[in-house]
Amino acid sequence: MSSDHQDRYDDALFDYSTGDFDSAITKLQSILDEDPVHFDAQLSIAMCHYRKGDFPTAIAEGHKAEKLKPNEQLVHTNLSLFYMKSGDKQTAEKHGLQARIASWKENMAPPGTKPGGEGDPDLQMAQAKPKAVKLPEKFPDAPWKKSGSGLPKPPPPPPSKPA
Repeated sequence: MSSDHQDRYDDALFDYSTGDFDSAITKLQSILDEDPVHFDAQLSIAMCHYRKGDFPTAIAEGHKAEKLKPNEQLVHTNLSLFYMKSGDKQTAEKHGLQARIASWKENMAPPGTKPGGEGDPDLQMAQAKPKAVKLPEKFPDAPWKKSGSGLPKPPPPPPSKPA
């Protein structure tokens, strides 16, 4: 993503967060005009239409995001929300199930790997090389270990009282 797209995207999200959905839609659409496969802008423009109450447009924009990433959990979660608010419960449940399946696929990735590839190498966690550890040849004597049973002697019983 270019720096210019990122700046405009950030501005659009600020407008969204302040409730200026029309301005956010305009900025997101300008990004999509230059880069039609900008997934985050596509997903965000659908949410802007949803927040305006324009559910048919939100659904149409959500399906455009689905074409870009068909197995993305957030796409199906949003579509489920959009369909539920528009009154189509059956389609909403279908997309809700698709979202659950997508989350299970993410959880099924082998340990140490990420679903769908390695992702952006700039966002990887720094990997430090472990230092070589040399074990001592002989461990020092433990002062708490004494010869014998190693357990302290129990205290003597209290003297018995005459009855």
